[in-house]
Amino acid sequence: MKTEFPERYITLGLKIAYYRKKSGYTQEAFAELIGKSVNFIGQIEGTGTIRGVSLETLFKIAEVLNISPAKLLEED
Repeated sequence: MKTEFPERYITLGLKIAYYRKKSGYTQEAFAELIGKSVNFIGQIEGTGTIRGVSLETLFKIAEVLNISPAKLLEED
């Protein structure tokens, strides 16, 4: 994926991984809860891959993790 903001995508993936682990979910369990594949989760959480997510998916991720979608997008 070509983007002007690769660091933002990487940060998003790292935040998803952080909150997923904090919630006690494996990638497999989390993927099932949000209706995506384990491969998809690995791609968005991985730092070597730039993978976008739809707003629908972002909202579902935040809902399952019981956090605001803004938490995943805010800059530290």
